[in-house]
Amino acid sequence: MARRVGLGVLILLVLLVVALAVVLTGVVRQSWPQTSGEMRLNGLGGRVEVIRDARGVPHIYADSTDDLFRAQGFVAAQDRFFEMDFRRHVTAGRLSEMVGSAGLSTDKVVRTMGWRSVAQKELGLISPATRQYLDAYADGVNDYISRADSPSDMGLEYVVLGQQFPGYTVERWSAVDSLAWLTAMGWDLISNYGDELTRARLGTTMAPDRLAVLFPDYSVAGHPPILGSDEWAPGSVPAASAIRPSLTDHAAPAPSPVPLTSVTAAVFESAQSALDAVPALLGRGDGIGSNSWVVAGSKTTTGKPLLANDPHLGTSIPGIWYQTGLHCRTVSAACPFDVAGFTFAGMPGVIIGHNQSIAWGLTNLAPDVSDFYLEKVTDQTYLRDGQQLPLDTSTETIKVAGGNDVQLTIRRTVHGPILSDVIDSVGRVGRNALVRLVPQQDTYAVSLAWTGLVPNTTADAIFGMNAATNFTEFRAAAAKFAVPSQNLVYADTAGHIGYQAPGLVPLRPTSVPNTPPGYWPAPGWDSQYDWKGYVPFEQMPWTYDPPEGFVVTANNQVTSATGTQVPFLTSDWDFGWRSARIETLLKQTDGQSAKISPQRMSEIQNDTYNGFAPTLVQTLLQIDLSGDEFTQQAQILLGDWDFMQPADKGRSSVRAAYYNAVWMRIIEYTFNDELPQDLQADGGVRYMAAMLTLLKDPTNGWWDDRRTPGLVETRDEILRKALVQARLDLAKHLGKDPVTWSWGELHTLTEEHQVLGGPTVPDVVRKVFNRGPVELGGGSSIVNANGWDASSGSFDVDWAPSMRMVVDLGNLDESTWVTQTGTSGHPYSAHYVDQLDAWAAGETFPWPFSRGAVEQGRQEELVLTPQDASSG
Repeated sequence: MARRVGLGVLILLVLLVVALAVVLTGVVRQSWPQTSGEMRLNGLGGRVEVIRDARGVPHIYADSTDDLFRAQGFVAAQDRFFEMDFRRHVTAGRLSEMVGSAGLSTDKVVRTMGWRSVAQKELGLISPATRQYLDAYADGVNDYISRADSPSDMGLEYVVLGQQFPGYTVERWSAVDSLAWLTAMGWDLISNYGDELTRARLGTTMAPDRLAVLFPDYSVAGHPPILGSDEWAPGSVPAASAIRPSLTDHAAPAPSPVPLTSVTAAVFESAQSALDAVPALLGRGDGIGSNSWVVAGSKTTTGKPLLANDPHLGTSIPGIWYQTGLHCRTVSAACPFDVAGFTFAGMPGVIIGHNQSIAWGLTNLAPDVSDFYLEKVTDQTYLRDGQQLPLDTSTETIKVAGGNDVQLTIRRTVHGPILSDVIDSVGRVGRNALVRLVPQQDTYAVSLAWTGLVPNTTADAIFGMNAATNFTEFRAAAAKFAVPSQNLVYADTAGHIGYQAPGLVPLRPTSVPNTPPGYWPAPGWDSQYDWKGYVPFEQMPWTYDPPEGFVVTANNQVTSATGTQVPFLTSDWDFGWRSARIETLLKQTDGQSAKISPQRMSEIQNDTYNGFAPTLVQTLLQIDLSGDEFTQQAQILLGDWDFMQPADKGRSSVRAAYYNAVWMRIIEYTFNDELPQDLQADGGVRYMAAMLTLLKDPTNGWWDDRRTPGLVETRDEILRKALVQARLDLAKHLGKDPVTWSWGELHTLTEEHQVLGGPTVPDVVRKVFNRGPVELGGGSSIVNANGWDASSGSFDVDWAPSMRMVVDLGNLDESTWVTQTGTSGHPYSAHYVDQLDAWAAGETFPWPFSRGAVEQGRQEELVLTPQDASSG
């Protein structure tokens, strides 16, 4: 009898599990889209075909631009609507309406900057055609929204969030929602605002020569700029002679023009905290980089140009990019699009890719397009040229899911919004300030000037590039590309290659010797530090069919040209190890041919050579470890390392694991004892460049560990300590025997959902949305740039190539591509993460473009027809 009862209970439990699985499966599948058959779409003028390949990538065919972009909006919403909705709430400063008080800090900062207001103003600047495309896209998204009975029909995320915040209502999509995403993209791609604030904060306690070590000059030796002096001849820039500084190599920067005291440092710290509250939708810091290069047909096996691109951005699931093809069945002036590539869910058109005639790639130019101003504020006025001017003040209401409304007062000066108001404690900081030990009556605040807050026509540029058929048309489109400023590489089927740097780059003066504009926050009370306009597009760097036969961009310095005719772009470049390595590989021969093949382009993208390591290893091998055989066993491994960092368990991987463990400890012991907790050294490219200086100066004060009073360390003592501790670290985490070590085992990526994937979310929920870990090779300042942050205490990857593409201009159907996760944003969909393993392994997929190739790869087809069946 007991056995029968036990069996009955077991059967009941099995039935309950099966029933629960059925229910959960139904919930999960509830939001999955229809991707085959036929659907009627409101507002269509004719029949539209949506053909998906084996990875769910949609190619859309239509007879008009209105139908094309309406369908693109509908299909993108099918695949990624929650991501779109989340992004628009971030960009509108309304995240708290979705996620409660956790979004409040973000909302305060974004509303203070006024991202959505900028997008609304841009509606009046863009061309009528662009407005039509945006509106058609919005109509398609809204058709998708109208079909849902509740938010849970559009994404599993709404089901989870609804348990805590019930009653959420999805609003209609608008053109402003799309445009605001461009502002957010521009914000994430600002590269140096953190450096400016960091200098201001450290400058209160650190001598200029010591600070200069942390911000070294770009060295052209071994790190060639994008354009040589013979590849770009700048014309006259009348205003530039007044604003370009005279820089002396390795000269210590002059002191800040604003008072740097503990009080002003606290104000700058508050401003930095406010900016850090904004989610990094694309990435941040060293994670905002890219590789892109183009090779002329004279140097390729195909006889036509090859173009490669892999933007390095923050990691997330779903991935940042959304692959798509947009095809007018008959290309004409009325319907000029036959284009495929990578875009953002929520934005019509294609951001990176190719059409029937040209291809283009992007890397971040990273010019200095933002400045911070220290403002003297008294009550509701601020000082400017000896006069008190009224602050521009407004009040907004932030609605918080599950909580009370929050009132936000926003203050602005002529320079821009006051960011130091955003953090609650800032209002108390700066009162009764001491400026050079003299009591002051002023209250200090920090305002932001940023080109992204200037309404612009970047949306026009996107569609212009999508339709361009030659370099002249491409440059005309690029002239409208204001924010974010990018390096654009170009190739066409006629055999030409080119490069263009577009974007709004401010002209501003510097009156401080040896210091470039924007190096320090500026005195807001003195108008001589104001912006004086922007570098004219005609004076931005460009080249067409350069004699070298290729162009390589990897966030390195743009040009080696000097003089007053050269516009100042920035002083905070990437230091060029990636670009130098790419150039080296392009110039290598394989013993058979000096020509570059499409396969070789992909191989270069996956190169894991650490270009900085040889310099450091040379010194590490000289460190005396007599009497410590345990550490010597690891040190000797570096002597025959080839400086490659693969993820496997081979010889190179063993050595890479130890090298990076040593590097993490060197960073900690050298820098972190003198840096604030929130500015701990990340070990990225800037610290590698700084280390080049320090290795040559064994007694430099940076080597001394301030945490060991009574003892003054030098270089060799710090390096010895790092070698010893790294050996212990790996013995603990990977095993005592080095043969068991693997760089990939340390260096892993977990794809995290931006809302429901973080550590504060219950593990059971995170497992639904997150994927990984995946072992990766490469690293920071390596071509295969899977970056990690040394200050985190782990080697976990937090930024990486967001996609990879190689375009073959000799046969577009032979092009290849891959994205980091998959097309779908729906967990457990077949296309949620179906490209991750191939991406991690450095593999790519066929990229069909012609109608025949798309048809050949077809797995599903959805036909969209007009709502009125009699039309079309």
